[in-house]
Amino acid sequence: MAGAIPLAYRNSSSSPDWLNKGDNAWQMTSATLVGLQSMPGLVILYGSIVKKKWAINSAFMALYAFAAVWICWVIWAYNMSFGDRLLPFWGKARPALGQSFLVAQSELTATVLYRNGSREADMLHPFYPAATMVYFQCMFASITIIILAGSLLGRMNIKAWMAFVPLWITFSYTICAFSLWGGGFLFQWGVIDYSGGYVIHLSSGIAGLTAAYWVGPRSASDRERFPPNNILLVLAGAGLLWLGWTGFNGGDPYSANIDSSMAVLNTHICASTSLLVWTLLDVFFFGKPSVIGAVQGLVQGWAAIVMGILSGSIPWYTMMVLHKKWSFMQRIDDTLGVFHTHAVAGFLGGATTGLFAEPVLCSLFLSIPDSRGAFYGGDGGSQFGRQIAGALFIIAWNIVITSIICVLISLVLPLRISDEQLLIGDDAVHGEEAYAIWAEGELNDITHHDGSRHSGIAVGVTQNV
Repeated sequence: MAGAIPLAYRNSSSSPDWLNKGDNAWQMTSATLVGLQSMPGLVILYGSIVKKKWAINSAFMALYAFAAVWICWVIWAYNMSFGDRLLPFWGKARPALGQSFLVAQSELTATVLYRNGSREADMLHPFYPAATMVYFQCMFASITIIILAGSLLGRMNIKAWMAFVPLWITFSYTICAFSLWGGGFLFQWGVIDYSGGYVIHLSSGIAGLTAAYWVGPRSASDRERFPPNNILLVLAGAGLLWLGWTGFNGGDPYSANIDSSMAVLNTHICASTSLLVWTLLDVFFFGKPSVIGAVQGLVQGWAAIVMGILSGSIPWYTMMVLHKKWSFMQRIDDTLGVFHTHAVAGFLGGATTGLFAEPVLCSLFLSIPDSRGAFYGGDGGSQFGRQIAGALFIIAWNIVITSIICVLISLVLPLRISDEQLLIGDDAVHGEEAYAIWAEGELNDITHHDGSRHSGIAVGVTQNV
């Protein structure tokens, strides 16, 4: 009987006519998959890919950022990224906490598209509540700053990091997100960023490199020898990252549709290709397949086979060859090579979108009519130019804003841990250690962290950069 059906399952205030339960369920699932990439994915990966004495500090940097972004996001940052327009590159700051706002249909109000003074496309309004959109986009904001943290592991003052996270989310991430996704000037101009090649990967890679410049390097012994403390856990964290790409790219159409299915399939094809290409290059040039190198390969793939080949080879070349020949890059201590695996790969993905964007698939996702890459004729050539210009804006903004944030924090707090703390690591910074024993069971001794007893041969990805 109709009267026996719970209210939540009937068309009512809890299940309005506009709600598509399939879309809503997929979007929340996608958001959770992206969240798992950060927590526990990158928490595990960061805590295990670094030297033992930095395991807790590295994992906690990711954990703290995940929590801090949540609070920033719901109080002011969501609407700065996806709310009403304040400036061509910034939304108006206001909370995303009110019941009336959260239960209403999601609307990205600034995404109304205008061309030549006329309205060409309506705003984006997915068929689920704003609460779902706030959740989904928060996971993207969180993983962006956590990726950035990979450039700073092993020496940044944790108190400075605690100040850096909300400032960078407010003055960098929201700008990039609104400009490209929220209806800002790059969105209106037609720059394509399907799933964060620019907003997430390019911005975190450039900001990470910039912050690494201002923070300064790890200790000399850590730069010389920085072996992972648990490669099996590195693989566990990488596995969560890989499967999380399903939600990362599959959720970006804002619907459980054909586009999301294609995105998921292409994502895994590209990640697999990228991993295999990176591994083969390691074998060919260095004689051994590197497990850490393979992880670096898989974290950057998000298109199809051609893109996988490019994302596996070009960042490999910039990290393993070009970086070692460029003295300026050698002076900057980018711990996990985030510049190469995210900035280079993100720029590559965005630029080649201007070449390979397929018109039919674009029409399934973009509100801008006739979008296509240069290889498909029409206006595709100008699309490539727009992609390059969009990337240059993201690069310039992140260099300037990240520098300003670091300089301002340095006036109040040291950006880098003291030399004495750098020698000891977690025990000095947190009063805790990741492992209670060392080697054959003896208690840990800080002298074990002294690189003098080891050869000077660099081992692992953190030495390659």
